[in-house]
Amino acid sequence: MTFTTPLLLSLKLSFITMVLLLMVGIPIAYWLVFSKVRWKFLVESLVALPLVLPPTVLGFYVLMAIGGNSFIGRWYDAIFNKTLAFSFQGLVLGSFLYSLPFAVQPFQTSFVGVDKRLLEASWSLGRSHLYTFFSVILPLSRQGVITGCVLSFAHTLGEFGVVLMLGGNIPGITKVASVAIYDEVQMLNYGNANIYSAILLSFSFLILAVVYFINRRFMRTL
Repeated sequence: MTFTTPLLLSLKLSFITMVLLLMVGIPIAYWLVFSKVRWKFLVESLVALPLVLPPTVLGFYVLMAIGGNSFIGRWYDAIFNKTLAFSFQGLVLGSFLYSLPFAVQPFQTSFVGVDKRLLEASWSLGRSHLYTFFSVILPLSRQGVITGCVLSFAHTLGEFGVVLMLGGNIPGITKVASVAIYDEVQMLNYGNANIYSAILLSFSFLILAVVYFINRRFMRTL
């Protein structure tokens, strides 16, 4: 395993998680904003739970849910002939759940901010809800969508507790950059730990700078 392998694995995990959250998070956010059911606050609380739940707790329960003795774990093993726990796919699942609120909440906030008169005008012209979403809501919510994507990417990039619980420390498979930092510190290799940390710090700062730059440019166009 080369020095850059954990960094590339972290970037791969973050990108895949971001794409999945974009695909799943937008429908969830749309439903939370426009649904009329009374119990949707329970779904909203469930989505936001990773914000207050310790990562090790979430990682433990996900590990129990996908382990070899669970229904999901046995089903996955029977189809793909490998375990879901302590695999890269398991890391993707855990990262998806842990970063879900960092994508859904910005999406949700941006959808709420869309002028309802524009939606009513679209519907009054006979346009479908799907057409209205892609032609009105989504273009006007691009700031929140970009923010949610970037935040979920950055959050996944730096996570430690969940990936360690679900993936352990398998070089080239589950050993991401945050776990590599932990290993280097355990072995008193502070120089390598500093390099990994500096790279993640710089990358995270760059990501946030891009988000604030985009938000500032967007506000100027309003």
